[in-house]
Amino acid sequence: MPTLLKRMPWTRFRCGITGLPPLLFHQSLPMSTQLLHCRNNRIICLDPASNKRCLSIVSASTSSIQKDDNAVRVRFAPSPTGNLHVGGARTALFNYIFARSKGGKFVLRIEDTDLERSTKESEEAVLQDLSWLGLHWDEGPDIGGDYGPYRQSERNALYKQYAEKLLDSGHAYRCFCSSEELEKMKEIAKLKQLPPVYSGKWASATDEEVQEEMRKGTPFTYRFRVPKEGSLKINDLIRGEVSWNLDTLGDFVIMRSNGQPVYNFCVTVDDATMAISHVIRAEEHLPNTLRQALIYKALGFRMPYFAHVSLILAPDKSKLSKRHGATSVGQFKEMGYLPQAMVNYLALLGWGDGTENEFYTLQQLVDKFTIERVNKGGAVFDSTKFRWMNGQYLRLLPPEELTKLLGHHWKSTGILIESEGLFVKEAVDLLKDAVDLITDSEHVLSNFLSYPLYETLSSSEAKPVLEDGLSEFADRLLAAYDSGELFDALDQGKPGWQKWVKSFGKSVKRKGKSLFMPLRVLLTGKLHGPDIGGSVVLLHTVGTGDIIASQAGFVTLEERIKLLRKVEWESFNTNQSVLESATLSQ
Repeated sequence: MPTLLKRMPWTRFRCGITGLPPLLFHQSLPMSTQLLHCRNNRIICLDPASNKRCLSIVSASTSSIQKDDNAVRVRFAPSPTGNLHVGGARTALFNYIFARSKGGKFVLRIEDTDLERSTKESEEAVLQDLSWLGLHWDEGPDIGGDYGPYRQSERNALYKQYAEKLLDSGHAYRCFCSSEELEKMKEIAKLKQLPPVYSGKWASATDEEVQEEMRKGTPFTYRFRVPKEGSLKINDLIRGEVSWNLDTLGDFVIMRSNGQPVYNFCVTVDDATMAISHVIRAEEHLPNTLRQALIYKALGFRMPYFAHVSLILAPDKSKLSKRHGATSVGQFKEMGYLPQAMVNYLALLGWGDGTENEFYTLQQLVDKFTIERVNKGGAVFDSTKFRWMNGQYLRLLPPEELTKLLGHHWKSTGILIESEGLFVKEAVDLLKDAVDLITDSEHVLSNFLSYPLYETLSSSEAKPVLEDGLSEFADRLLAAYDSGELFDALDQGKPGWQKWVKSFGKSVKRKGKSLFMPLRVLLTGKLHGPDIGGSVVLLHTVGTGDIIASQAGFVTLEERIKLLRKVEWESFNTNQSVLESATLSQ
């Protein structure tokens, strides 16, 4: 066991209480001046000179506890008071893949002691989000298990039992202080520039004083008796050694006056009685570890391993919150993100296997994950990279699955009348490279069907194309339409287009960009887009059917040709007012 402080002599004393590690006592005083008191699971060092309680303990660590990997049990314990935040989802993910990598159990526990804010709807949403991510639990409120109940609201009898045990052993006592008294204590501590800890008014009360208040019916809380001196140290699996001085804590409440247990007490009792071997949670819970460790020791529970994961940060390095945009799993699901992309991206927020690889399936994460490679520093949530990664996963889907997803979305948003068919299949194949989210596909298809010719010609980016004889090129294209050769070629599909465009290029003495850029502008009304041949063929095909909804704003190739005939090319070489007039005239 590591020593508590360097270069300081300590004496190891082992009490015969099951589950408690050795206590270390300072040797600067002769043993005759240290009275070791061990009774009813209560271990206290009394210094006669000061008559103060002091305790120095070192929590369970890799050097003091040996656990078999097969006994690994972890838990994810959300509060059903809102949506599942991405930070909570990552914590659940790390717990899940750690348990699976060790052949252990992943337990889901609902911490619903906040009765006013907890809702059944929120609990159901959290469970649905976890299932959507593929993080299936071995024990939980919906499937049961050997360590239930799995909702804290159903475990009150257990908390009461252990609170009474602490009371009987002297580790806890009844406190009858009113809220006004407690507020006054805080004010006095603030004036004295001391930590706002409880003064200990009822810590030394006699049985007669306690019984008198109980006869009066005075409300009381249960307070945990904290040693006034000493320190506590844990060996965190991610953060290394972390220590606290006990004199900064003060005796804390474990049961409220209404009989409801306090969070830190519930968590300790739950983790211990559910045989949780590893507690992997967010670093914001690190301060809670001090209270929980003291309760573990007082009840004789074996300490679990602790691993505190750093927070997920926004680009400005602040804690990721709603003001930065979407932060919940449900929101990202509605935006069109895929579960496998979210799992992959969340895993990379603070973890890596030491290679340049960025893509992992859930099973690959299980195979490669180690808690030692989780970073101490906060990870920045990069929405741009997340979007990009989702696009990669989207395009890796089997063609039929991707077609079904996008086709359904196009129909549900009112662009298409049908969600399947040849057009949907070809549109997905043509447009998929521009789609990173399922919801992107609505804009991508709408943009494809539109014909913003005048907006494009009026842009500064179109100036080189205009100056490259676009008006003369347009005349040649109109002639090809009038002769019937253009649509005859398109009726033959892509091979027909390729044959025609090769011949047309020779007739206008153009090739490469100088041929395809003006064709793109004139036929699609845009400077950029997917393959021009595939685009024109698909526009021609859809123009002969009735799959596009009337409100979609689709402009057929015939209508585009008509608009081309009306363009007053000279207006694009004059001032902006003339250009605006031309735009309005169409």
